[in-house]
Amino acid sequence: MSKKSMIYRNLHRKLLCQKYKERRDEIKGQLKSRTIAPDVRLKLMHELNKLPRNSSPVRYRNRCQLTGRGRGVYRDFGLCRHKIKEFAILGYLPGVGQFSW
Repeated sequence: MSKKSMIYRNLHRKLLCQKYKERRDEIKGQLKSRTIAPDVRLKLMHELNKLPRNSSPVRYRNRCQLTGRGRGVYRDFGLCRHKIKEFAILGYLPGVGQFSW
């Protein structure tokens, strides 16, 4: 189980990503233009850098919804590999079975 502070920090990052998504996309869209003047490009880059660091979607981490584990998380279920195996054995995940070879 992850520390509660790590889980809440990640939740805060997720909320910031949602809050600043439109503004960040707008600035990045303008920066992709090839006809933009260098001084305007520099101003846009400074404006992008002024946004909160944690509002970048790269800083958000997928975590297990039950344990908060940050590694080995499957997007389809939102669970870490340990919980997927546990729930698959118990039969809680539809369409997931045990394999042996």
